[in-house]
Amino acid sequence: MNFLTSKSLPRRTVLRGLGATMALPFLDAMVPAFSVRALAAAPAHRFQAFYVPNGMAMEYWTPKGVDRAFELSPILEPLAPFRNQTVVLTGLDATWNYIHAGASGSFLTGTPRGGRNEVEIIAEVSMDQLLARHFGGQTQVASLELALDAPANAGACTGNLSCAYTHTISWRNTTQPLPMEYNPRSVFERLFGDSGSTERAAREARMRQHKSILDSVNGKLAELRKGLGPNDQAKVEQYTESIRDIERRIERAEEQRDVELPSMEQPLGVPAVFEDHLELMLDLQLLAFQTDLTRVISFMLGKEQSARPYPQIGVPEAHHPLSHHNDNPELVQQMSKINRYHSELFAKYLAKLRATPDGDGTLLDHMTILYGSGISNSSVHSGKSLPLLLLGGGAGTIKGGRHLTYKDTSMANLLVTLMDKLGVPVEKLGGSTGRLEIDTLSGV
Repeated sequence: MNFLTSKSLPRRTVLRGLGATMALPFLDAMVPAFSVRALAAAPAHRFQAFYVPNGMAMEYWTPKGVDRAFELSPILEPLAPFRNQTVVLTGLDATWNYIHAGASGSFLTGTPRGGRNEVEIIAEVSMDQLLARHFGGQTQVASLELALDAPANAGACTGNLSCAYTHTISWRNTTQPLPMEYNPRSVFERLFGDSGSTERAAREARMRQHKSILDSVNGKLAELRKGLGPNDQAKVEQYTESIRDIERRIERAEEQRDVELPSMEQPLGVPAVFEDHLELMLDLQLLAFQTDLTRVISFMLGKEQSARPYPQIGVPEAHHPLSHHNDNPELVQQMSKINRYHSELFAKYLAKLRATPDGDGTLLDHMTILYGSGISNSSVHSGKSLPLLLLGGGAGTIKGGRHLTYKDTSMANLLVTLMDKLGVPVEKLGGSTGRLEIDTLSGV
């Protein structure tokens, strides 16, 4: 059964849970789920980035017509049921475009430059992490960083630059890229602990264990402080702050212990089939939003330079080599099949969001989703006029059903504008030069 209507997730790719004991540093990620009771209050505004790799077949992406009088392109046709909550953005340029590294490296950071070699790893704080700092005090999990490819934050992957740039879009600070989690089991454990399911009894047992460990740790810290010098006292105080944060998360979980969560068992691991893996990861994200465990998620459908083939849709060639099509019409048309397939899979996720009640509307009504790629014509690694969409009702802050066009405008300006819409205004983000006008039918 579909858990959106009957409180039970599909079981095609989920198996029995396995009990395990997690070490103290992981406790903040192991507390039970936040309750659906919070949804009875004013609906939260949630943000999700949905990144697709290797650019786009732009001839098949860009709509004809502007403002409200536009026609959905072949790649965007699967999103027709959500046209009224879709804004197509044309003419926004990447701030840093250095082969594939700049594509994902600047997508949420707006950074105008990155490192110059394998060991120099530099960007900017990403938009999702700025939001996580703001919303983190209201949810158990500040943000989720997820992907369908295993992380690789060491070595060179693109030119002579670090793999960190191609394997993540989230940066905690200017030198700390965040690894993207690809294992559904690990995601489940971060949201609900390793007790095997979201059932109340399992959550309560895990909570008692956490509280017992914290009581023991706090007692030992008190004894430890007595013989420490000033420098060590400061270090212990920093550690104590992290303990207090864990205690806060447990308190939030205790407040919600009487409310039943949608039923889900702990996944065994990574499904072998691409579509099964994607469906399970998206169901976990939907559940995290539905229960208000987090309000910020960044998701990569694939890493930059992804070589995944798609024989199931008649494209046996590897994605990345195919993206270097040299504008050959036949190869571009093959590339467009992959791009459209991604849209079709994304549309299924949007349908689930729209079918999930949230306050006086649905989850989709109260979300802002940034969908797209950090490259346009991948054959030349172009960062001009990126393929970008805004989807969802934006909690009433975004007017959909439009195609807005810009000229020589930084995508970083869009990030700053979205921060305004989400109620966390910033003066500047990366290489931004101002804000966008997205509230009227004209761009800039």
